[in-house]
Amino acid sequence: MGDEQVEAVNRMKAYISDHLQEHITARDVAMAAGYSQYHAARVFKAETGLSPFEYIRRERLTAAAHALRTSDRRVLDIALDFVFDSHEGFTRAFANGFGIAPKQFASRPQPDGWLIPYRYLDRTKSRHKGQVMNQTAVIFTQIVERPARKLILKRSRHASDYFEYVEEFGCGDEGNSVPWDILVGIKEALYEPVGLWLPENMRPEDTGIYAHGVEVAADYRGTIPDGLDVIDLPPCKLVVFQGEPYDDADYQTAVGLCMERISSFDPKVYGFEYAPEMAPRMQLAPLGWRGYIEMLPVRQI
Repeated sequence: MGDEQVEAVNRMKAYISDHLQEHITARDVAMAAGYSQYHAARVFKAETGLSPFEYIRRERLTAAAHALRTSDRRVLDIALDFVFDSHEGFTRAFANGFGIAPKQFASRPQPDGWLIPYRYLDRTKSRHKGQVMNQTAVIFTQIVERPARKLILKRSRHASDYFEYVEEFGCGDEGNSVPWDILVGIKEALYEPVGLWLPENMRPEDTGIYAHGVEVAADYRGTIPDGLDVIDLPPCKLVVFQGEPYDDADYQTAVGLCMERISSFDPKVYGFEYAPEMAPRMQLAPLGWRGYIEMLPVRQI
């Protein structure tokens, strides 16, 4: 798509943003772009993956979610502010988009226990020329609690990511690393094995940043397989990011997109900050049917 068309889409987005609380017609959006209605809709869809109507609806729900969290106004008043015809229609659209009813969403100060679309969390609205990456991708988040526990892990000598780690240790029976196959055999594990990016306070000198490990109870007294280390982890909160399901053939693109979006997320939106000294950054085995999942430790500000 050429620069002129990208700028036209940015003008349409800006118009929509400025008029979210007003009735917007296809003609209004097309006039903002300087195109015919047909050409404006076609260009907008090609750039964003959404029709102008779908985009407007999503942005209104996003803005309404923000209003629900930051004011004590009635759900009906907010619904009418964002051009929904009724309380019922708004509630249905909100629940379909966010997985929770608006009243319940507004009544809880923190997003623990349900999934919130990434679009709500990232309010940066940057419109630079390069921001054309698959705008339809959604990343869900939730805050979870982890108790005090132990981490059993196999350190690397130099790995900084999954591919370097597998290159160092070799590929296991199920397509992950050889240490992964050992970790799967620890039946007392609290959760499934994970890939780890270790913070400085958990990484001895001359070892790699990346490792594979599994969490077990704080009072675990079972066998530690030869060559594996143990770290005591304190209780902490984790922000969990989960991408949309994807076709396994698109693995690298889907995971790369998720990781890029996660890296741009600011937890201060929810009153948290990252706390890397509390736990490693962790990634679950990417499976197309559930999407890419990554977890980072946070503390409340």
